[in-house]
Amino acid sequence: MKTKKIIIVIGILLLICNTSCTELYDDSYGSVVTERFNPESEEDISALINAAYVPWRKTMLLWNGVVRAQELSADQDVIPARIGIGWIDGYIYKRWHQHTWTTNDDSVYQPWNRTFEGINTVNRLLYQIDQGVIVLPDEDTQNALMSELKVLRASYYYILVDLYGNVPIVTDYSDTSLPQQSKRSEVFDFIIQEITDNINNLSEEARGYYYGRMNKWVAHTLLAKMYLNAEVWIGEPMWQKCIEECNAVMASGNYNLEANQKNIFITENQDSKEIIFALPMDEKYVTDWNAFDFHMYTLAQENQETYDMTYAPWGGVCAIPQFIDSFNPNDKRLKDNYIKGQQYSSSGKALSINYTNSVPSIDESDKDDGYRWGKFEYKIGCTNRLGNDFPVFRYADILLMKAESLMRSGQSGAGELVSEVRMRNFDSSQEATVTDAELSMGSNYNYGRRDSYSQTYEGGSNITYGRFLDELGWEFCQEGRRRQDLIRFGVFTTRSWFSHDVSDASKKLYPIPYEVMLTNSNLKQNPGYSG
Repeated sequence: MKTKKIIIVIGILLLICNTSCTELYDDSYGSVVTERFNPESEEDISALINAAYVPWRKTMLLWNGVVRAQELSADQDVIPARIGIGWIDGYIYKRWHQHTWTTNDDSVYQPWNRTFEGINTVNRLLYQIDQGVIVLPDEDTQNALMSELKVLRASYYYILVDLYGNVPIVTDYSDTSLPQQSKRSEVFDFIIQEITDNINNLSEEARGYYYGRMNKWVAHTLLAKMYLNAEVWIGEPMWQKCIEECNAVMASGNYNLEANQKNIFITENQDSKEIIFALPMDEKYVTDWNAFDFHMYTLAQENQETYDMTYAPWGGVCAIPQFIDSFNPNDKRLKDNYIKGQQYSSSGKALSINYTNSVPSIDESDKDDGYRWGKFEYKIGCTNRLGNDFPVFRYADILLMKAESLMRSGQSGAGELVSEVRMRNFDSSQEATVTDAELSMGSNYNYGRRDSYSQTYEGGSNITYGRFLDELGWEFCQEGRRRQDLIRFGVFTTRSWFSHDVSDASKKLYPIPYEVMLTNSNLKQNPGYSG
């Protein structure tokens, strides 16, 4: 008889008492080093499959990950050089802001590398199941798990088709040949096919063992995202298909808007009915230093006393003043999602830090310059890692994807859906209500170069559906998506903001990393880049 031996170094996902509360360990999940492994319980299967989910957290949240790739290249956030603190780091953040990144930048390499780590892990598990190394209890369980893994793989390709476009489609773990590059349209079709082929095998359970996993409603949301961006990614609008996927999630009855937006982002947010797909976090069991460190790289070191933090923060990222100025001052999201003004210790002592809505330039700023990120709760006594789960997809996005698709396809109803999301953020229902006609107007964002070097004024009144773009910015700031929205609304490379000038249209895609190009002669660099 062959001995079953499994190495799960600390790593297993514990789903306590069949609730959605998670303790996510960071190390190698389900590393099978034997010829047979027979998972029998839900706990066994969860421990096995979560190896393939860990790279989602890594690619989104680790240093120079997808969140930064989406936010620091866009018009809401910036990491300026800080006098006496640093944040120059070889000018990587300046290049991000000014769209002058290179194929050698870590910011280009990490999202590619970590996302393909997820794809490789999925392929390994599928191979082990297919080869009988992993033996599941019955055929139905095997089919369901393989479908989940394939949709998970498609979700990684969703990241890649957005950031890089033309990437290899790799599905065979045993194939050691250099993968061929696929066109962006081929990657798009692959993602759609993988999801539609497998969606009916996915669980309809929204929480419990399927919290933070690819259930049916996550798959519908992923399809909606694909169809929402289809016009940009393959040149073919698919607004009605996006509407249909949103309708499926809405009709499920599994999700609702939180009465208070802040409840989505509290430390113990795992029970929020607004969250569709989250990356489970636990500051104790997730051990990567930068696993989820928004508080560390936005707050000044003086704020250590505000939250009684284990470590002093580094005072880097802040909001671009033009974005802050676009808010209605009565919008609760302005107060709830940003830290501003005089700062105090946890005992009420005034600290020597007073955040202002001004930043001189990308090259120079003081510790007080710029409002700081505060959307996620920073609990008293927090370590270098937050324990909040990170929402990737949530119900407000379903409503606004449907609204945008209605608007762009000439159908009515966008205003009603957007108003539903806005209602929790204003004391006055009249102020919260927005009409279809208003959403089709220009943007409130006063675009133009706006730093100590140059002052230009482009405004935003001539941006098609600019007011709708504003709504996306106000609702989803700090959630790792702004670049994608700016590209869809034709703004990403055509407008100036803060220390950023209009850039070349080729910057709507990141280049394939130089290190990757060196290792695969089948790859052709994206247009506009060399090396």
